[in-house]
Amino acid sequence: MRERNPIALLRAAIVYEIGMWRSLYRWLLRRPPTREPGAEVFSYVGVVKPILIAFIVLSAVEIPIFDVILAHTLPSARKIVLVLGIWGLLWMIGLLASLRMHPHVAEAAGLRVRNGFSVDFLVPWTAIATAGARYRSLPSSRAVQVERDESGAILSVAAAKQTSVDLVLREPISVRLPKGPSEPVREIRLYADDPAALISHARRQLAAHAPGVGA
Repeated sequence: MRERNPIALLRAAIVYEIGMWRSLYRWLLRRPPTREPGAEVFSYVGVVKPILIAFIVLSAVEIPIFDVILAHTLPSARKIVLVLGIWGLLWMIGLLASLRMHPHVAEAAGLRVRNGFSVDFLVPWTAIATAGARYRSLPSSRAVQVERDESGAILSVAAAKQTSVDLVLREPISVRLPKGPSEPVREIRLYADDPAALISHARRQLAAHAPGVGA
């Protein structure tokens, strides 16, 4: 197993932090990233929104409580804890913002599969054989997971340990992931709040891009 370079880890953490604050800034100012004309977006935040809202509310309640307690017990640490509490609260709001500001996007060339700002890759319509809706639960909470069976590798881009859309590919392809290109995968699974709408759109695109159409 390849060891992770500490410098690379630090760089990734800094990039992630910047992306989080940029997403929060865009969300507050209602400035979504530019999309091509006619592109359709498909959200995946619905399944994680209640969890994040609960954490945000709890953090907001905890901050003044800890501030009062520390004011009487450990005043020297009061400011540090207050700053960390506010940073944590804004970080979680930024995480929610990153999911809302970076949905899946159906473009003319293909489907952009996303998870926040860190996962963003294009699956060309010409590379997809079939698209179907199926809810699946995954054993891990990681957003990006790869499993293998006798027919090849399957890439899952999950939300709250779930996927709801299966894209079976015509042949294995490699996609860009945060840690670099993936191994060739024969199927991509992702989560969408409205899988039926995404599948309907995808099937129209697949019909338009089917081999021989327009030849």
